[in-house]
Amino acid sequence: MNLIKIDNLQLEELNMYVACNEKELLHYNAPKDYGIFIAESPKVIERALDAGYEPLSMLVESKQIDGEAKCVIERLGEIPIYTADFDVLTGITGFELTRGALCAMRRKKLPTVKEICEDKRRIAVIDGVVNPTNVGAIIRSAAALGIDAVLLTSDCSDSLYRRAIRVSMGTVFQIPWTIIDCSDFENKSEYIHKLNNLGFKTVAMALKDNSIGIDDKCLSEADRLAVIMGTEGYGLSDDVINACDYTAMIPMSHGVDSLNVAAASAVTFWELGKRR
Repeated sequence: MNLIKIDNLQLEELNMYVACNEKELLHYNAPKDYGIFIAESPKVIERALDAGYEPLSMLVESKQIDGEAKCVIERLGEIPIYTADFDVLTGITGFELTRGALCAMRRKKLPTVKEICEDKRRIAVIDGVVNPTNVGAIIRSAAALGIDAVLLTSDCSDSLYRRAIRVSMGTVFQIPWTIIDCSDFENKSEYIHKLNNLGFKTVAMALKDNSIGIDDKCLSEADRLAVIMGTEGYGLSDDVINACDYTAMIPMSHGVDSLNVAAASAVTFWELGKRR
């Protein structure tokens, strides 16, 4: 165990925790590496380790060394483990929410869309969702409710942003996922055709006059189905909706027109993730 006691956050080695924003972490040490991310809380760090992510260093509250973080620390070998009292560590934004531990970890090369989709029956596509809280919540619902994998369009919030990881409770490390790079597409809806070519029927979740209910048999009976969830506020583009095989909606009561995308994902995944 390589414990390093600190009494301030001014060390250069701590910049990744204190001074770097999410985009800087994403490009940290590029192009040699794929960047880094920060995992929060012992439970989330443990799930990242279980998924094979490489730890670089850890920052832990002193009292947690023999507390909640003990089992995680025992798995970290000789990487630097910086430790300080709580009043020092609260200089890091959000530290009070982390249950006393942060861990910098190296990102992996992402698999291709084809690799992610192989042998999957139900996948979720997160299209243009920019709020990391919603991204994390959608991934958590997908992992819990019968979805086999998640794809994110490249204009989404990163699923390894600190807040997305935290909200997902580390399930981002438990369900296969990757990014659909839309930067070279003439029209964003091209990814729908790629999913069709991989053998998936596609259903856009949208409030349209021709929308079917999420309990429609054509969805439940589809051998392979990709569920497309749109961005906050505007939802999916017309081009994406029109390219899909189906458009579906969750029936609403009391004049409510829609749910938040994270809440809608949970309802949708529960219904469409069933194996029938």
